[in-house]
Amino acid sequence: MLTVDVLNKKGEKVDTVSLSADVFEVKAPSALIHEVVTMYLANERRGTHSTKTRGEVSGGGLKPWKQKHTGNARAGSTRSPLWRHGGITFGPKPRSYVQAVPPAKRRLALKAVLSSFVRENKLRVIDDISVSEPKAKQGAALLAALKVGPKTVLVVNAVPETLDRALRNNPSARIRLARDLTSYQAMLADELVVTKAALAELTQRLGDGSAEVKQ
Repeated sequence: MLTVDVLNKKGEKVDTVSLSADVFEVKAPSALIHEVVTMYLANERRGTHSTKTRGEVSGGGLKPWKQKHTGNARAGSTRSPLWRHGGITFGPKPRSYVQAVPPAKRRLALKAVLSSFVRENKLRVIDDISVSEPKAKQGAALLAALKVGPKTVLVVNAVPETLDRALRNNPSARIRLARDLTSYQAMLADELVVTKAALAELTQRLGDGSAEVKQ
């Protein structure tokens, strides 16, 4: 069983914690992770794009010229797709892009991503993230003490109001709740900084004893 050090805000070791093998020592095929990430990206699409067909474009009710003896090609409407300002042929219409992936696959993908962070030593566990006052200066000092980069994701079990207000306008603060963390959000990070309480919540959420899928 893996063990990692628990650090405080100053980077000093204050404790150690064991990582569950069911969550942090998991491998999964890259195709499965790709499927799950594609699902998250597809579900973020609003699908509100819309174009007008020749029947929906205004105007064009009058035949532009008579059928024969003009030397022009036959035309019944100025709103034909062949004409400028005409309708669109086979253009996009509002639709849903929602994809469904079984919860077991989503859990397995998240466990595999978390395991990769552990293998690459890019997962840090800290005892707590908090500030005494809801001030941006304290929030910036907290991130500086934790050596949080612009692509570091902070995983917490709860976001107190003081912390939320202190980090609200800081572009380097990327906070995710342990109960809502997805494999896609984790993959966007260069490093994960997880609080001890959030680590316990992740272990409880994902440690369901599901079978490991190996390449």
